[in-house]
Amino acid sequence: MLLRRQTLAILLLCCALPFGLSSCLARRRLIPRAAGSTPSLKIADFKSLLDALQHQYDAIQDFSATVDMVPALGSAEKNRITEYKDVRAYIRFRKPSNIRLIGLLPVVRSQAFDMVSDGATFKLSVPSKNRFIVGRNEIEKPSSNNLENLRPQHFLDALMVRPIDLKNFHVMIENFTDEDNAYYILHEVREFPNGELRLSRTIWFNRIDLLLARQMIFDDNGNILTDARYSQWHPYDNVPFPKHIEINRPRDEYAVVIDLVKMDINKGVPDDQFVLDQPEGTTLQVVGQTAVTPAPSVAPPKKGSNP
Repeated sequence: MLLRRQTLAILLLCCALPFGLSSCLARRRLIPRAAGSTPSLKIADFKSLLDALQHQYDAIQDFSATVDMVPALGSAEKNRITEYKDVRAYIRFRKPSNIRLIGLLPVVRSQAFDMVSDGATFKLSVPSKNRFIVGRNEIEKPSSNNLENLRPQHFLDALMVRPIDLKNFHVMIENFTDEDNAYYILHEVREFPNGELRLSRTIWFNRIDLLLARQMIFDDNGNILTDARYSQWHPYDNVPFPKHIEINRPRDEYAVVIDLVKMDINKGVPDDQFVLDQPEGTTLQVVGQTAVTPAPSVAPPKKGSNP
C-alpha cells in the first residue's frame, strides 16, 4: 500500500513539474519576425483570399509597362548562372491573353528580343542570332537550346495571376506561420479521372498586409515550372500592382528580375501592338522542326547584259 502511494505521488509530481516548476526547467522565448518592432499579423479566411485574388485579376483589362530587367541563364544545380544587367524592356498586355515584350540591350539600346503571344501560339525575334522562332505555347519536350524554351506566356502567367477555377480544381488553405514566416497559402489541386490528386499551384499571401507574395506553378510530377515572387506593391491608376517581380523557371534554366519604371493600366492597347512579322533575311525556326535559312537574294542582271 505504501509503495502504491509513493508511486502515485511520483506520478503527480512529474505531471506538476511542467506547470509549477516551469521557471526552473523550461525557458520561454519570443518569436522574432523581423528587425525592429514586430508587426501584427492579419487574419483571413479561405473565401476572402479567393475573393482578393479574383478582384486583383478583374481590376486589370490591359496595361503598358516600361521595366528594367535582369535576365539570367543557367541553373544553380549546374553551378552556372549568367546575368545580363541593365536591360530595358516594354511590356504590353490585353485580355484575354495577348502579350508582347520588347527588350533592349544595355548601353546601345538596340533590340535584344521581341516576342508576342496570343495565348495559343508565340513568335520570338532575336536579331543578334538572326533567328525568328515560332510555335505553340505548350512545351511538350524541353529543348536543349534554352532559347527555344522561352515563351511570352511564362511572363503572362507570372504577371497576371489567374483566379482559381473551383469547378476544375480543389483548393486547400494553409497557415504557414513560424519564427521566420507568416503566410497564408492556397493549394490548387487537380483531380484526375482515376481519382489521383496532384498539386497544380500554390499562391502565397503575406499575413502582414494580405497581399500576394509568391506563386509556384508545378507540372504533373510535382516539379517547379514557375516560381514568381512579388513585393513593393504600389497603386498604378488606382490599381495595386507589384513594383518588383522575380520570375524563376528552373526547368528551362532561366530567370528574370523585373522592376517597374512606368505603368499604365486600363488605358487601352491597340491591335498593332501585338503584331510581329518575320524580319527580312532572318532564319525561321519552327519549334520541333529544322530551321529554314532563307535563300540568298540574286542580284538582277546589269542593264544591257545577256540573260
